[in-house]
Amino acid sequence: MIHSRAFFTVVCSLLLVLFVSTAQSQTIIRNTDPEQRMNWYNEHVAMKDISLFRDLEWSFIGPTNISGRCTDVAVATPYNENYTVFMAAASGGVWRTTNDGTTWEPVFDQGPSTSIGDVTIAPSDNNIVWIGTGEANIFRSSMAGAGVFKSTDGGDTWQHMGLVGTHTIPRIVIHPENPDIVYVAASGHEWTWNEDRGVYKTTNGGRSWDKIFYVNERTGAIDLVMDPSNSNTLYASTWERIRRHWNDPRVEPGMSGSSIYKTTDAGRNWEEITNGLPRAEHRGRIGIDVCLSNPNVVYAFIDNYEIGEPAEPGATDSYGRPVTGRIKGSEVYRSDDKGRSWRKMSDPSIGRFGATYGWVFGQIRVDPNDENTIYVMGLGLNVSNDAGKTFRSLRGMHGDHHALWIEPANSNFLVNGNDGGIYFSYDAGINWQFFPGDKIPAVQFFNIMYDMDEPFHV
Repeated sequence: MIHSRAFFTVVCSLLLVLFVSTAQSQTIIRNTDPEQRMNWYNEHVAMKDISLFRDLEWSFIGPTNISGRCTDVAVATPYNENYTVFMAAASGGVWRTTNDGTTWEPVFDQGPSTSIGDVTIAPSDNNIVWIGTGEANIFRSSMAGAGVFKSTDGGDTWQHMGLVGTHTIPRIVIHPENPDIVYVAASGHEWTWNEDRGVYKTTNGGRSWDKIFYVNERTGAIDLVMDPSNSNTLYASTWERIRRHWNDPRVEPGMSGSSIYKTTDAGRNWEEITNGLPRAEHRGRIGIDVCLSNPNVVYAFIDNYEIGEPAEPGATDSYGRPVTGRIKGSEVYRSDDKGRSWRKMSDPSIGRFGATYGWVFGQIRVDPNDENTIYVMGLGLNVSNDAGKTFRSLRGMHGDHHALWIEPANSNFLVNGNDGGIYFSYDAGINWQFFPGDKIPAVQFFNIMYDMDEPFHV
């Protein structure tokens, strides 16, 4: 009898453990309500205003040899009349220079998120600046944003314009003549599926928004460009992705949402344009750009997950996991008919541009004055003068590139953003001017230690 009772107790205990374990494994991760997130920020501001430490001043102590990851740049044009540049940082807010980089100042330190995905200046008014919060590159160190913000005084003050639930914003496009018309590409949450992704549009300067393009809760918009000859025509690239706790946001079995779409009626209707591109199940992140001097020419930079080189039997990755082979990786495609058809321009040698993490990059720029000169961003900044057939690497910068602006009036002037910060070149990339940490202290710190010596060590 005693043995039967003991056996019954053990069985019940095991069933209880199994029930609890099953319940925990089926726990649904729920996204925090966007309105609640903003309420918490407002509470933070209120507490800060009455804090005993509200007047505490901070002193910069370094490092000075690096700035911090730059996610985007925006330049007021014509540059030789303004000398104004904005730098968006992955976790350091927004920085501005009005004197060609001689001095820089932070202009968004008090915002609800200092993780910035995009910064854009209205083509018709340099005083109107938009920022999209939430870095869309989704590194392991990327943070969620709090929507979009607008300045009408060149970045001195900011107004929150909504879209809190999007979390990551890779691109904002403003109408060339009417600054009240704004398009926002939202790539969505990093760790969960959600419906707050796609392309949004406002026609009243951000007072209200319409979601004008949406694929599904797993697929967001990762890039967006406007035809410079027709503001009703836009191209959007989509990316189906999620970051797992155990893996990077790679193409997984069953994912086929990464694509390119086009609208010719300002977003009312969209057409998928993939003739000549890799198969849907192989497409990862996609960057796109249109040539200013010849809008018929459109380029796409695709992270191709098709196996290009099979692995040796029994091969594993650095974590000991079996691998099937090396993917094709970075590829450049060109269309000469506004996206109706595409042809591959690059050879397999550029597959290494994104290494094993091409999902971090996905940026391509075409020279506004030369349809055959393109810049591809990856571990290095690479330029081609023959439409992508051959490339050469530009030297003298930090690695991992995410942003590039080319002066329309002078293609020799480049502004580049990478993991080290922001760089200027006045000779098409031969030489670079760097703005280190004592000018733009935006480096990402993950830990800090100190001692009580005099002087103390950090």
